[in-house]
Amino acid sequence: MKYRPLVVVSQRVDVWPNRDERRDALDQRLMTFLLMTGLLPVPVPNGLFQPSAEGAQPQDRFDAWITAINPQGIVLSGGNDVGEFPERDQTERGLLGYAQKRELPLLGICRGMQMLATWAGGRLVPVDGHVRTRHRLLPVVGSGPWPEEVNSFHNLTLGDCPACFTVTARTESGAIEAIRHKSLPWEGWMWHPERESRMSQIDTNRLKALFHV
Repeated sequence: MKYRPLVVVSQRVDVWPNRDERRDALDQRLMTFLLMTGLLPVPVPNGLFQPSAEGAQPQDRFDAWITAINPQGIVLSGGNDVGEFPERDQTERGLLGYAQKRELPLLGICRGMQMLATWAGGRLVPVDGHVRTRHRLLPVVGSGPWPEEVNSFHNLTLGDCPACFTVTARTESGAIEAIRHKSLPWEGWMWHPERESRMSQIDTNRLKALFHV
């Protein structure tokens, strides 16, 4: 059986007031996309940093969990806005610190790219006309092939590119659509590859190259 790199995937938070529940969730299409690419995805619970009755320190609990999983890469998924759910923000900051220390490959999708940018000191700004639509991509010369057109499901965009990243693609209006870290194997995409009716071979190939599949 061919070896599959194991990657941990952050989850969105959905609140169900009528059931008094805060649920972690992932689009099944994202898991399918990662599996089709040759990766073995494992969801990350957002409760690792929450206080516990047994008195364990949140950072110790996170460290124990991720050490046991021992991922070869990390995916920050889409959904929610940065700052909307503190438990998710803290979980993803923990994942970023872990990936930075071990120089693991990492992909940030939509909100995941926004988290990458804010974690690195960038800022987010509101943007119009980027929800439930499509955009043509304008790749930066030398950044490799990109899809000609991508979906768009966000109302915030990067106001600037953090100093440790470079812009690799923009929309025709100039909005930043893709970034790559200057020294780490990290990329951010503002579109959702899993939401395409037909998975893009370019997205798949780029993900395989990033995670060495």
